Amino acid sequence: MTSNIVLLQAQGDGGMGMLLMLVAMFAIMYFFMIRPQQKKQKEIQKFRNSIERGQEVITAGGIYGVVRDIDDVKNVLIIEVASGVRLRVDRNSVFASAASADSYVK
Repeated sequence: MTSNIVLLQAQGDGGMGMLLMLVAMFAIMYFFMIRPQQKKQKEIQKFRNSIERGQEVITAGGIYGVVRDIDDVKNVLIIEVASGVRLRVDRNSVFASAASADSYVK
């Protein structure tokens, strides 16, 4: 009985209630899912642009190393993972600072 009343009320609005519901669902999805993800992406990009020589970093593959050289033209970092062992990685594959990752472990 109550479901019939709800259906009659929704049909009586001419779809305006349904449109309002759709807009409300999109707004909720934007503020709880899309916007926080965009903020996180901006923070990651800001970190990647602020990488300096001598900074400890972690790559997306989980490799810890120290930045020894930066090539801004090719967007490449040379990181030293052990004494005399250097890797060339794309700047976008750097995940986080090793110092900030250590704070998560503790």
